[in-house]
Amino acid sequence: MNITSFLMYCFIITATPGPTNVVILSTTQNYGIKKGLHFSYGSTIAFFILLVLSVFLNTLFSTWVPKVLLIMQIIGTSYMLYLAYQIYKMDISSDDDSKSGNFKSGFLMQFLNPKVVLFTMTVFPSFVLPYYESFFALLLSVLAITIIGFIAFLLWVLFGAIFKQFLQNHKKVVNVFMAFCLIYAAIMIWI
Repeated sequence: MNITSFLMYCFIITATPGPTNVVILSTTQNYGIKKGLHFSYGSTIAFFILLVLSVFLNTLFSTWVPKVLLIMQIIGTSYMLYLAYQIYKMDISSDDDSKSGNFKSGFLMQFLNPKVVLFTMTVFPSFVLPYYESFFALLLSVLAITIIGFIAFLLWVLFGAIFKQFLQNHKKVVNVFMAFCLIYAAIMIWI
């Protein structure tokens, strides 16, 4: 296995804009670093669980994957469009912290995020399983990918914190832009 390309692939996929990263940015911008971190913790734990499930289910679902992925695409696209609407209509004058940015919402989002589900279902058969079968190698791969994902989430929290003032000053424009990013991501799943 080419470890360099494996690590680059994992970082690029987890760090590029996607539903989770856009919501982390929006949460940090609107509710602060603490809420962004809580969301990131939930997202990371769910990401880890999805990676573990992928390792065990990849061979079992080899004939079912197209059907499972289609269902996840439909559910995930619907959820992404719902999130885009929520970000778009977010009350820019409200300071209510309870709307989002909690561990549970970050955790649940990962299971409905097609980008994450597709990534976790494809990274192991593409990079790891052709070369390694031992429990230790698979566990090490899961841990490495989880750490990479967590670092990517923290980068989005940091970005939201650093640019918070700018984002706050242009809140409605930023919310509309982030909503369109989610809509674009939902459309790209089908193209």
